[in-house]
Amino acid sequence: MDVPAALQPYVRTAWLPETAEEDGPRTASKLGGTAWIPADETWPACPNCGRSLQLLLQLNPDDLPEAVRGEVGEGLVQLFYCTSQDPLCEVDCEAFFPFSASVVARRVVPDGEGSEAVPDLADPFPPRRVVGWRPVDDLPVPEDAPELSLPDEVWDEVYRHGLVERDKLAGWPTWIQGPERPACPRCGTEMRVVFQIVSDDTLPILFGDMGTGHLTRCPEHADVLTFGWACT
Repeated sequence: MDVPAALQPYVRTAWLPETAEEDGPRTASKLGGTAWIPADETWPACPNCGRSLQLLLQLNPDDLPEAVRGEVGEGLVQLFYCTSQDPLCEVDCEAFFPFSASVVARRVVPDGEGSEAVPDLADPFPPRRVVGWRPVDDLPVPEDAPELSLPDEVWDEVYRHGLVERDKLAGWPTWIQGPERPACPRCGTEMRVVFQIVSDDTLPILFGDMGTGHLTRCPEHADVLTFGWACT
């Protein structure tokens, strides 16, 4: 679409993961697969059902576009999620809200080979190693640019053609029910979106009825990360 002049200053670059059907090194950026686990730890498990969590995302700053490495921070950013259907942990533990017990969002600093731990999953997601990032222009929704007074038809055009409703690094979040940026439990600062995961895009996962999830981090406390999702 032709971006209206008033929206030009709001254009951000989103980075779409280009993936290969392989796991790669444990420290690689990936969606699904095996993560780097500290030597003194076991694979993360759900406290509700006791089963292994699925790795949804691992980001290694060495693999990321230079423009966003500082935003992601140092070490590996990891996101694990319980996909158990019986019990249905994402409902029992309200995984759609930030800081759910059935979700682990964290930052670890690799030191040596780490643990050989692997997830004990009946139906693990196929690993998708990130081998590149494709930059695309991304636009906000009205809630993220409240100071703009644009006609409804302009925003309608943005919704139809200007939103990057994909798995993506950085850019503008695609909100389903309005902005959902949690506050850091340590300092109260609004957390920033690092990565967006869309139902049935790179991973065969559904968040409710084709929902969209966001991994966020505190800009003041690098080790505070969380994940939540929403659907229509």
